[in-house]
Amino acid sequence: MPRLTPADPAAVEEALTRDERTRADLKLLTRHFLAVLEQRAPGRSVEVRVPPYAAVQVVPGVRHTRGTPPAVVELDAPTWIALATGRTAWSQAVAEGRVRASGERADLTPYLPLVRPLDPPAGPDA
Repeated sequence: MPRLTPADPAAVEEALTRDERTRADLKLLTRHFLAVLEQRAPGRSVEVRVPPYAAVQVVPGVRHTRGTPPAVVELDAPTWIALATGRTAWSQAVAEGRVRASGERADLTPYLPLVRPLDPPAGPDA
């Protein structure tokens, strides 16, 4: 599986700030944030799938070489982008059925969000 490369920061910023994301935005952001995850959690024990855009193998542990990896995470692009940007918590997405995760090490909580949250939760001082 070839490694992904993070996208140009200006293109990422533009896609993130667009009110309605196009299919091209979803592809760019999905692949970008999967590339960032690959850099921050190198390994091959968990396969993260965001069809139809990309899949990566990440997280240190048992190396997978053939067939289905020991841990698989599958989700749609809007959910992946929301997790990567801190707009949605991992536990919330799992509870709502927006993430299908199975196997040891399939919980990506330690690696998310990948960027500073875009919409910080309102606190008592807000």
